[in-house]
Amino acid sequence: MSGIILLCRAGFEGDCAAEIQDKATELGIYGYCQTQPDQAYVTYHCQAEEADHIARKLALKELVFAREMFVLLSAIKLAGVEDRASAVLEALLPHQESFALAGDLRVETPDTNEANQLSKFCRKFSVPLRQTLRKAELLSNKPLAKRPLLHVMFVNSAHALTGYSYSYNQTPHVGGILRLKMPKDGPSRSTLKLDEAFQVFVPEHERDKRIQAGMKAVDLGAAPGGWTYQLVRRDMMVQAVDNGPMADALMETGQVQHIREDGFKFRPKRKNVHWLVCDMVEKPARVGELMTSWLLEGDCQEAIFNLKLPMRQRYAAVKEYLAQITEQLQTHGTKPFEIQAKHLYHDREEITVHLRWLPKS
Repeated sequence: MSGIILLCRAGFEGDCAAEIQDKATELGIYGYCQTQPDQAYVTYHCQAEEADHIARKLALKELVFAREMFVLLSAIKLAGVEDRASAVLEALLPHQESFALAGDLRVETPDTNEANQLSKFCRKFSVPLRQTLRKAELLSNKPLAKRPLLHVMFVNSAHALTGYSYSYNQTPHVGGILRLKMPKDGPSRSTLKLDEAFQVFVPEHERDKRIQAGMKAVDLGAAPGGWTYQLVRRDMMVQAVDNGPMADALMETGQVQHIREDGFKFRPKRKNVHWLVCDMVEKPARVGELMTSWLLEGDCQEAIFNLKLPMRQRYAAVKEYLAQITEQLQTHGTKPFEIQAKHLYHDREEITVHLRWLPKS
């Protein structure tokens, strides 16, 4: 058995499968996908050397619907097995040459209600499994950041998949999920989407420079202030554009100017806005065009926005939206740019997109 395992949100397996099929074809690899509704992962079957090539060359950050990705090594049946650690070891030993010495271990589950009930077991099981793998010299005695990461994913209590991912092409979060607590004073749960987006799209070592106190920001379609809240807590000065009411607590900070205007018509009087954010419920092509025009006309330096997804053919639609934005920036822009898109954990029927002009090297 060989291939790639991609974890995604339950219900989006078809979109994740369409995306990996498309990306693998671009790499000259021709495999096939296997998945079931609501299992929250996709198996892309291909030759072992092709799976390793995908794990090396296909950047996880470039995949919209996949939260996590690893090379599949083996499937293990654990029904009636008392020593599960030994069973995992026996399954991994024939594949040791694939990853040599692993630098760390991740025991996880897909993001389904059934599998999530095993989360506590996974945390406990990782302790004896680490010991077993270290004795067999499959796992380093101490975590090594530059070595491959071993994955053991329990689909259910009787079925697990093993694999590995490379240190430079993996998520730091188990299952690719960044879990955040809803702030007590947050105006709406949508606030978590922008909080996650900042952490996913802006590398930690760049945050002090790109997310600074005193920066100017604009939130289009701001009411009641879920996304404005994240800008305020990062000490930015915000123009919140919406005809609807804003949360009183945000207005009392003195950092928010509420502008009662149509988000599609508003433009700042001065070109000193760094961050533009937008979570308006509108046609995605129209939102994408608006965000692109802000960048092209110099009205912002970076933008984070959501694009609502259709009910069907979501990957095809996303590919079209991103292609339109890219074409506009390439045709009319004069600077290099970066575009990222992700179906974040706190997203639902939408994806979050990040655009920015790249600084001169």
